[in-house]
Amino acid sequence: MENDRNAPATKGDLADLETRIRGDIRGDMADMETRIVDRLTETMRDVQTELLKSFYGFMETVQSRFKAQDDAEAGLKKRMSVLEERLLEVEKRINMPPAA
Repeated sequence: MENDRNAPATKGDLADLETRIRGDIRGDMADMETRIVDRLTETMRDVQTELLKSFYGFMETVQSRFKAQDDAEAGLKKRMSVLEERLLEVEKRINMPPAA
């Protein structure tokens, strides 16, 4: 008579049912928690990847600006060096005693 659907349920039957339902709910909640943690972890990694890509792009821009400034500075130093050499030659001619 265990399969008689019209038989009245006992308190023991209800307690067994409650235990099974609670177990199912706990299992479902644990699965949901695992999925949520996995998705959150994946999302955080995606955000980290995007931030790093943006940071690297920014650094490439800054590095190219520094290189341009260094190149300009090197050009100015070279021009200053040439001017100093020419000025030294002029000073030598002015301060040189006349030949006898």
